[in-house]
Amino acid sequence: MDWTAIGVSLKLASLTTVILLIVGIPLAAWLAASRRRWKVLVEAAVALPLVLPPTVLGFYLLLAMGPNSPLGRIYESVAGHGLAFSFQGLLVASVLYSFPFTVQPLSTAFAAVDPKLVEASWCLGESRLSTFRRVILPLAWPGVMTGAILSFAHTMGEFGVVLMVGGNVPGVTRTASISIYDAMQSLDYAAAGKTSLLLLGFSFVVLVLTYSLQRNLVVIWPKRS
Repeated sequence: MDWTAIGVSLKLASLTTVILLIVGIPLAAWLAASRRRWKVLVEAAVALPLVLPPTVLGFYLLLAMGPNSPLGRIYESVAGHGLAFSFQGLLVASVLYSFPFTVQPLSTAFAAVDPKLVEASWCLGESRLSTFRRVILPLAWPGVMTGAILSFAHTMGEFGVVLMVGGNVPGVTRTASISIYDAMQSLDYAAAGKTSLLLLGFSFVVLVLTYSLQRNLVVIWPKRS
C-alpha cells in the first residue's frame, strides 16, 4: 500500500475542506438569504463542477495556471516555481472541484433555519453577524458538518482533475486514486486492492456519518452572555 500517496490525499483533503468552509460559509449564507434574481447565476456557477467533465475543468485550470498565463507568471515570480503540477496548484483545483459539495449542503441548512428565530434575535438587539454566529450557525451545524465531510471524502477520491493539474509526482501530487491507477497499469493487483479497500471502507463510513447527521438534527439555542 502506498502510504505516501495516502498521506498526500489526506493533506490535500484536509486543506481543501478548511478553505472550502472559510469561503463557503459566507457564500452559502448569502445564497440562503438573498432574494436577488441574478442569484441563480451564482448558484449555477457553484454547481457547475457537478456536471462539468473533470477533463474540461482540468484543461481550463491548466490554461489558467500555465507559465504563459498572468496567474502562472505572477505565482512563478513569487514562489520561484510554476503553479501547474505542484501541490499548490492541486489544492486550487481541488477547492474548485469540490466547491458544490460544501456550499450546497450549507446553503440548504441555513435556509432551513426558522425565520422567526432570526427575527427574534434581531428584536433582541443582536446584529446580523451576531445572529448568524449565535443562532443560524448552531442550528445549521449538522449541515455544516455534512458539507465538510462530503468535501473531504470527495477530495480523497479525486482522479481526473488531480491527474491533469497535478500530474503524478511522488510525494507531492501523487494521490491515493492515482496510486491505484498506477498499480493497475503495472498489474500490481494486490497493492491496488489494498488501497481500494481502504477507500471503500472510508467512503462507507462517510455515508454513515452523513445520513446520521441528516436524521439526528439537534436544535441548539445559543446562550446569551
